[in-house]
Amino acid sequence: MSSAAFALEVPPPLVLEPTGQAPGLARRCLAEWFAEWGIEDDHAGRLVVCELVTNSYLHGKGQIVVRVFRDERDGRPVVEVWDAGEAQPEVQPEDGGALSGRGLMLVAELVHDWGVRPLNEGGKVVWATLR
Repeated sequence: MSSAAFALEVPPPLVLEPTGQAPGLARRCLAEWFAEWGIEDDHAGRLVVCELVTNSYLHGKGQIVVRVFRDERDGRPVVEVWDAGEAQPEVQPEDGGALSGRGLMLVAELVHDWGVRPLNEGGKVVWATLR
């Protein structure tokens, strides 16, 4: 498939209010986008978008923007989650007794690559390239 084909299939960004409903809405939209692209196995994508949106809801600031597109170099799906918070998410050390804090560790295991970059207008985008 040519890189031009990937560029034409970008759904519009999903803008979510920072509520407890945001992760579920993001999961449903990702599943719809993957179905349109013919990607049958959306399990990892749904888990990743849910975790990143949950982090934005719990630790970020303001509205949450979700973008999903295909990398024009190799066609891999990319999930981006933006918020206005300045705090940079980090993988926490493994703690078997902790009740939370394992999400980014799980994301790191499921994806090809992930990272965080600051936005010029403030805030950050957390991205993950799926396998």
